[in-house]
Amino acid sequence: MRFAPSNEHTAFAASLGELLGGSDVPAIARAWAEGDHGPGLALWHRLAELGVTALLVPEGEGGLGADAVDLAIAFEVLGYHAVPGPLVESAAVVPVLLAGSAAGQRWLPRLAAGESLATVAVHPHVPHAVDADVAALRLSITGDEVRACTGAGTGPLRSVDPARRLFALPPGELLPIGCGAAFDLGVLAVSSQLIGAAQRVLDDSVAHAARRTQYGREIGRFQAVKHLLADVAVAVELARPLVRGAAVALAGGAPEAARDVSAARVAAADAAHLAVRTGLQVHGAVGYTREHDLGLWLTKVRALIGVWGTGSFHRRRVREALTGAADGSGGGRA
Repeated sequence: MRFAPSNEHTAFAASLGELLGGSDVPAIARAWAEGDHGPGLALWHRLAELGVTALLVPEGEGGLGADAVDLAIAFEVLGYHAVPGPLVESAAVVPVLLAGSAAGQRWLPRLAAGESLATVAVHPHVPHAVDADVAALRLSITGDEVRACTGAGTGPLRSVDPARRLFALPPGELLPIGCGAAFDLGVLAVSSQLIGAAQRVLDDSVAHAARRTQYGREIGRFQAVKHLLADVAVAVELARPLVRGAAVALAGGAPEAARDVSAARVAAADAAHLAVRTGLQVHGAVGYTREHDLGLWLTKVRALIGVWGTGSFHRRRVREALTGAADGSGGGRA
C-alpha cells in the first residue's frame, strides 16, 4: 500500500478544501456553539455530496467502501477548517461499528447520504457524546458492549470548545455487535484533525507575522519569531507522516496498527499544542479576543487533546506494544 497520498487523494483534499474555504466555517462554528444548527447541517449535506460521510460505509450499505488512508486525508482538511459537529463519530466510528449488522442496514445508508448524524460515548476515553441532541443515532461503548441509547440524556454540558456540545447518555439497549477497530479509527480521525488544526494555526500565524509591524519592521523578520514558527513547522511535518503511516497500518490490517495509531496521536497532539501556544504568542493580545478566529482553533485543539485517550494512555499503549509488558493499570486496552 502507498504511503504517500495518491493523485486521487490530492484532488479529493483540494475539492474539500475549496468547499470549506468558501463556506465561512468560522461563522458556522459560532452558530453551532449557540445552538443554531441550520448552517452546520447545510454544510453537512454538502460534505455528504463530496462523499465525506460515506467514506467508511461499505458499498453494499450505500457508501464508498474507502479505507483509513482516505479518512485521514479528509479529516486533516476538516481540522484545518475547524468544522463543527460529530464528525469522528458519524464518519469514522459508527460505520465500522455497524458494518454488516442489522442496525447497519438501517442506519448506514442514512449516514452515508448525510441524512442523519451519529454520536458515540466511549468510556472512559470519551465519557460524553458530542451533539447528542442533533444526532439521530446515539451509541454508548463500555468495554466490548455497544448500546443504543434513546434520548439525548443530560446536557449540553460545558466544554472548553463551545462548538463541542456534550451530553451524558442514558442507559440503552445492548446491540449484538463488536467494537473491532472502531476505537483506533476514532483516534486516527482526531489525530488527523489535530494535524489540520496545527497547520491552519501555523499558516495564519505566518500570515499575521508578515503583516504585523513593530519598531517599523514586520515581526516575521525578527529572528526569535522565525525560530518559533520554524519549530512548529518541524513538529507538524514530523507528526504528519506518523498519522498517515498509522492510516496505512490500519487500512492494511497490520498487527502493529494500534501501536502506530497511538504513536501518531501523541505526535499530533504535541504538534497541535505547540502550534496553538506559538500562534497565541505571535498574535499577541488580539489572539485572546473572542472575535478573532484564532480562538476557534485554540479551543478545539485543547478539547481534542483530551478525548479519545489521553497522552499518558497512548504513551503507555506504545510502550506496552514495544516491551510486551503491561503495568497493571489497564491502560493497554481500548
